[in-house]
Amino acid sequence: MSDRTHRAMQFLSGSDHPSSPLPGAAGQPLMIGRRRWLQAGGAALALAALPGAGGVARADQVRFFQIGTATTGGTYFLIGGVLANAVSNPPGTRPCDRGGSCGVPGLIVVAQSTSGAVENVNLLRQKRLESALVQADIAHAAREGETPFDKTPYSDLRAIANLYTETIHLVVRADGGMKGPADLRGKRVALGEQGSGTLVTARALLSTYGLSEKTVKPFYLSPGAAGDRLVAGELDAFVIVGGYPLPAVAELARRLPIALLPFDDKQAAQLKKRLPFFTESRIEADIYENVPATASLGVGAQWLVRGDMKPALIHDITAALWNEQTRLMLDNGHPRGKSIRLETALDGLSVPLHPGAETYYREAGMVKEIAAAPQSAEPALPTKPKSH
Repeated sequence: MSDRTHRAMQFLSGSDHPSSPLPGAAGQPLMIGRRRWLQAGGAALALAALPGAGGVARADQVRFFQIGTATTGGTYFLIGGVLANAVSNPPGTRPCDRGGSCGVPGLIVVAQSTSGAVENVNLLRQKRLESALVQADIAHAAREGETPFDKTPYSDLRAIANLYTETIHLVVRADGGMKGPADLRGKRVALGEQGSGTLVTARALLSTYGLSEKTVKPFYLSPGAAGDRLVAGELDAFVIVGGYPLPAVAELARRLPIALLPFDDKQAAQLKKRLPFFTESRIEADIYENVPATASLGVGAQWLVRGDMKPALIHDITAALWNEQTRLMLDNGHPRGKSIRLETALDGLSVPLHPGAETYYREAGMVKEIAAAPQSAEPALPTKPKSH
């Protein structure tokens, strides 16, 4: 049995030790602890293809591709798993036209847990991830070398698609007496984990309301830990950014009466003007138990990829993303999945399209939309001539 086959079987069966090597894009091992795995799309099917000599040969064809997500209390965790399953197509599975997977042949996609958008960008830069889910404002900051990526612009960051709008949740106890973000002064506030996009957004929000980490009592916690502290009375509020319903907030609302503070004042309007990545958003009534409709702010969630990934692979991944079978998986996999639409795939892209993705959108007849989006300096694949 080849070393690559052995690694594939270890990964798919879960029989490896806690830190097992997973091959990276360049053939280098990537150490991923089992606790950081979310899902491997089609893993069970791939494992079924391994027994016997024929299975070993097919296992040698396995390719791995990762999607950096975020913590388990956010939407990235769940959406990343849906995307991984949709795009995966392990060797030995039935072809798409026979009711099998419509993903990329031979590809196993892993949705990996991380601290969030900022860590995702850094892992892409270090070539420890092939792709990741990243907020539009964080992606723009990374490409331009702005905070929190000061003086280190990541010019090779590329996009596969804009996915959906993430909404800012400022969660408090219903009996806490706070009416708006300005009331956070002097309060114990969880701003998100270090390395998360939520922390960057929370800092921007504090600044907008004349606050800072010096005028509140900051905590840097995951959403789950923040919820536990809120229940215990050890925290007054926490911020989380994601497509609702967020599991961490929904679970908290079942344990404790909560409220969401609105962003519907002049400071919120100024933030939208100063940072146009933020848009008007609204969390509908009863999305969370006994929580009324709340005005908020939103920012695009985008699927980004390293610019050095092969155009043919990214083209095929993009095609698999917009396959009809994937549409069914998105619609049924998560409430936010219904918002992931081809017609909005190019809206508000904050970095250039990857050449492989650009070729797909040209084939789909979306040339005008691409012309309006930031352009990649890398050459795109030749466009396939349309049959008549």
